[in-house]
Amino acid sequence: MKVGIIQSDIVWCDKTANIARAEALIDASEPADLYVLPEMWSTGFVIEAQDVAECEQECGALQWMVRTAAARGCALSGSLVIEEGGKYFNRHYFVTPDGIAARYDKRHLFRLGGETKRFTAGSERVVVEWQGVKFLLQTCYDLRFPVFVRNKISEAGYDYDAIIYIASFPTPRAAAWRTLSAARAIENECFVVAVNRTGDDIYCNYNGGSVIWDSFGEAVSECGERECIAVAQIDIDELKVRRKRFPTLRDADLFSIE
Repeated sequence: MKVGIIQSDIVWCDKTANIARAEALIDASEPADLYVLPEMWSTGFVIEAQDVAECEQECGALQWMVRTAAARGCALSGSLVIEEGGKYFNRHYFVTPDGIAARYDKRHLFRLGGETKRFTAGSERVVVEWQGVKFLLQTCYDLRFPVFVRNKISEAGYDYDAIIYIASFPTPRAAAWRTLSAARAIENECFVVAVNRTGDDIYCNYNGGSVIWDSFGEAVSECGERECIAVAQIDIDELKVRRKRFPTLRDADLFSIE
């Protein structure tokens, strides 16, 4: 499967500009089966959710994702600020040519930045399958909490093959972003598609660092610090061989999440 990581410089609260920017980056890239956008890619990381939130049925950015997936025969992943039942969610969508395939509401809200005051946390792990690859959806601060994402292995096989982390990780925490995303790949015997934004908003500077890690914590593709899109192949057959040769999860400690 070819995966495109879209490291965009997001214009603050300008949905029209950000949709146009995402489309231009995809137009300029080689074709991919999946394109991954950053966290809150259409607005930037806006805490005042009521200023930018839309209901799912009227969300222009989501409609663009649906149209683009259908027109290009690909999948798109990224989060948007959604209002539902008077509550606000940082909702990670996985859209395929057939429409919305999965929704994941960010579980670990960023308390330090005030996200807990405005947004409602999700509670469910979400795994979606696309072209035979199983993806676990995650968002930004989730990266710091390995228990919630621990891969599971059973007679049916592994729970997932790759984790998608979409983020707004600021420059001062770049080392944590790189270290933890690689660790999640190693400890879960999976690929990690880690997509961060670049540029500036009214609060922070972001230096990108988007990367696809393989299950050994080696970079398959990277974006550097500037706005770009990088497309790389993830080899699920090779992943299966590695899991068979070095099955560390079979020795993992058992636990449950309450």
